[in-house]
Amino acid sequence: MLYLDHAATGPVRPEVREAMLPFLGERYGNPSSHHTVGEDAAAVLADARRRVASVLGMRPGDVIFTSGATEANNLAIKGVVLAGLLRHGRAGHVVTSAVEHESILASVDYLERVHGTAVTRLPVDADGLVSPEVLADALRDDTALVSLGYANNEIGTVQDAAGLAAVTANAHVPFHLDAVQAAGWLPLAGTGADALSIAGHKIGAPQGIGALAIRGRIPLEPLLHGGGQERDRRSGTQNVAGAVGLAVALELAERERGTSSERVSALRQAVTERVLALVPEARLTGHPSRRLPGTASFTFAGVSGEAVLLELERRGVVSSSGSACAAGSDEPSHVLLALGVAPEVAQASVRFSFGHRAEIDPGPLADAIAASIAAVRSR
Repeated sequence: MLYLDHAATGPVRPEVREAMLPFLGERYGNPSSHHTVGEDAAAVLADARRRVASVLGMRPGDVIFTSGATEANNLAIKGVVLAGLLRHGRAGHVVTSAVEHESILASVDYLERVHGTAVTRLPVDADGLVSPEVLADALRDDTALVSLGYANNEIGTVQDAAGLAAVTANAHVPFHLDAVQAAGWLPLAGTGADALSIAGHKIGAPQGIGALAIRGRIPLEPLLHGGGQERDRRSGTQNVAGAVGLAVALELAERERGTSSERVSALRQAVTERVLALVPEARLTGHPSRRLPGTASFTFAGVSGEAVLLELERRGVVSSSGSACAAGSDEPSHVLLALGVAPEVAQASVRFSFGHRAEIDPGPLADAIAASIAAVRSR
């Protein structure tokens, strides 16, 4: 079976598993405990925090370990806005875009519905890009936060993070960047963002561990209350093994980023060119060049995306129709609709996402995709 859904999740790397094992066994201490076993865990956690911060270009004290990126995005958005509400008595204004991950869109929806926060959802162009000029025009005196994705999880389009960050910095507005899909493919340090979200399971760490790195000068109201862990920004006993796994996976992904991005980008391009040549009315969605090395998303006219996925799996290829975080939804992709894709075409979308260490012959894969489309169309 050929697994091509790495944008949803991937396997734990052997090096990561090996690094975590002691903390799933004999080194089981609680970092908050004031004895040698707890102090050992606290030292390990501090080291993991330092290593994550180094890759992200942040300070160790900026890093908050979370259960994953959904929590990190919720904490960044709700935490910043609620801090402003408590300190200044106003719900403020948040800017995001129409193509963001559900955890961002649902968070701003919540703030709008429950607290009366004003929300601007920026349009994107036909390739999924947010214009820095459009962002600049959307900012207001009461804008509390701009929250955007570095790279789109469905179509792979990569935003001009530095250009967007320059706009927010000029306006003195905090900028949160969802870097989940970018980790291991794009540089995470030097983006200009004030806050970054990452998820371990996209880069070879286990599911259930992530981080929000947010600069200490930005007020943040915690969403979880209790023992005051993570500098009172995220209560709950820390996942030491997960933090170690995240640190190791992030370091490995960053170390290998240049070679893996180049190799996988060439693979993706070869598959894309062959699919577009073999399949009539196939269209690559997202920007043709400003895209993640490992993501190729297509629409195929005249077919059901679900039928194509089933046919592909019958031929030994596992892929997806978009975000795994919208599981169970029969609605067309909100990302593709924002790009101007017709609803009936958006429902015929298939995403192929390669892992950082993928080594695949593009010819047979493209042939299997073409044969699957032909089989579905012939029914």
